[in-house]
Amino acid sequence: MTTAIYERQFWNLMRGKQIDISDVSIKAAGSGAYLTPEEFKGKFDKALAKECVFRRLATVVGTTSPDGKISAVASTGEADWVGEGAAIPESADTITQFAIGSHKLASLVRLKNSFVGDTAFPLENYLLGAFARRFGRAEEAAFLNGSGVDRPSGLLGATGAGVGVTATSATAITYDEVVKLYFSLKAEHRASAIFLMHDDTAMALRTLKDTAGNLLWNAERDTIFGKPVVTSPSMPWAAAEKKAIVFGDLSHYWVNERQPLSVKRLNERYSVQNEIGFMAFERLDGKLILPDAVKVLQMAE
Repeated sequence: MTTAIYERQFWNLMRGKQIDISDVSIKAAGSGAYLTPEEFKGKFDKALAKECVFRRLATVVGTTSPDGKISAVASTGEADWVGEGAAIPESADTITQFAIGSHKLASLVRLKNSFVGDTAFPLENYLLGAFARRFGRAEEAAFLNGSGVDRPSGLLGATGAGVGVTATSATAITYDEVVKLYFSLKAEHRASAIFLMHDDTAMALRTLKDTAGNLLWNAERDTIFGKPVVTSPSMPWAAAEKKAIVFGDLSHYWVNERQPLSVKRLNERYSVQNEIGFMAFERLDGKLILPDAVKVLQMAE
């Protein structure tokens, strides 16, 4: 079946039109759900990236097995000058295996029958926006704070980034502490590093100055020490024992897609209200593969 045919059949199915189910069953996702068409999935991924910083900066990989392991390489080897015919030094690369789960993230939206059946109603765009917004926010929260139980292991969790500096205060951050955080990260990881924090933390840092009166924050470029500042509502603010600032290369956090977005039309569940439900879900996991690539500033007790 061509991509165009599958897309047409998929949206006919979502609008409740009679079709030959065998035409789409090759992409069934189970329990009456179907994998979204390639074009929709491409648009969804772009919309998801606007909602979730990890979809923009992390490494997204895909696997098809329900559970298993992924292998990551920590490249610590060096190049060296060798004479003609001399042995080439072996690298010190370390291959580490990480267990990956298959955590289900799901959401359900409802629409009036009249909307769904009206071919002028942009059903595709509506579902795209609704699911991208919901999934993006939920993903970002989990990739930061997830426990690893029924959801991914978060960047700020027990198996996530290490503490680069601990603030002397439970509520305030000093200029020197941000400097220490910056240099707690190895130079090789600083090249592609970003600062990640809550809006409230960012607001406090915008007015922070050194002893000579120089602002920490470059307001023109929204950078600190030349590195971009990204905010997230899922980041903790500066409070006792919280990890208030992340600094590092987020490409070493891997988002593992186990099953792409799938959608199921619910015909009966909301029939009394004259509505149609659309349930979407995906299966994924997330882990920080190289802990040394990200450091955090933690507030005092």
